Amino acid sequence: MTDSVETTRIAEIGRRVLDSVRGGVVGMDEPLTVALAAILAGGHALFEDVPGLGKTLAARSLASALGLDFRRLQCTPDMLPGDVTGSYVYAPSTGDFVFRPGPIFTGLLLADEVNRTTPKTQSAMLEAMAEGQVTVEGNSFPLPRPFHVIATSNPIEYEGTYALPEAQLDRFMVRLAVGYPSPDEESRIILDRVRRQNPDVRVEQVIDTAELVALQAAVERIHVDGDIARYSVDLARGTRDAANVAVGASPRGSQALVLLGRALAALDGRDYVRPDDLKRIAEPVLAHRLTLTPQAWAQGTDPRSVVATVVATTPVPPTVAVRP
Repeated sequence: MTDSVETTRIAEIGRRVLDSVRGGVVGMDEPLTVALAAILAGGHALFEDVPGLGKTLAARSLASALGLDFRRLQCTPDMLPGDVTGSYVYAPSTGDFVFRPGPIFTGLLLADEVNRTTPKTQSAMLEAMAEGQVTVEGNSFPLPRPFHVIATSNPIEYEGTYALPEAQLDRFMVRLAVGYPSPDEESRIILDRVRRQNPDVRVEQVIDTAELVALQAAVERIHVDGDIARYSVDLARGTRDAANVAVGASPRGSQALVLLGRALAALDGRDYVRPDDLKRIAEPVLAHRLTLTPQAWAQGTDPRSVVATVVATTPVPPTVAVRP
């Protein structure tokens, strides 16, 4: 279990990481906080919003601040699974075929515009995201630890794109929307670029991979009350019984609520999870796991509004006190 000193340290490092990232990324406080929490919880994040809002910059900046090796994969329709995982190539010096690792062998992989590549290539990431390994020609290769995927998706274009199947969406702990910046934030973006006199944004490294692994282990020790676990189950079950929903959130969804809730509690300097932590992240954790009925799609129903209704109508457990 964590102690107050350990949780205070996690919160302090989290503040330093976010401050470092904010030096280059403007107007994304909540998405960046939740994305950092997802990494501390050992998960993967999907940024889904219109182009030009800084999603790629946010992923690169998080990797820099956390000291993670970073690879960017620009997804295209002609990309093959081997372009992601790597493949065997002939080595003339030995006369053998040797495995050449692909870009997925890194600390943080940015799959940019993941919905532009084919389902076959999208699925090449499934095993990596779920099991921390890839299999090529029957041979398994472990990925480095820690390993995280941040993917971006463009929701406004349909021609030449391939919607992520539900099974793959479920692998992402959270789906985040960035949103347009405010006028002041947009002005700051422009002025920051003018002052730099350079298109590159530099983000200072705060920790290294060994420290990140230690933080992730500390988050695993955050206390979770039985009432909190049941509350996460009630929220997930509420989506299954909701109107306009054909398939609700799976147990992976209720588990993700608790795992991410622990990370948010740690970033807040607490060694226990509160119901408010789960309510805060219910939409980014659960909305992308819902399959709506055809009638709901035709009516333009937003899965996020379904989750919001579930959160509003699900009884909240009694106040969770600090554990003894």
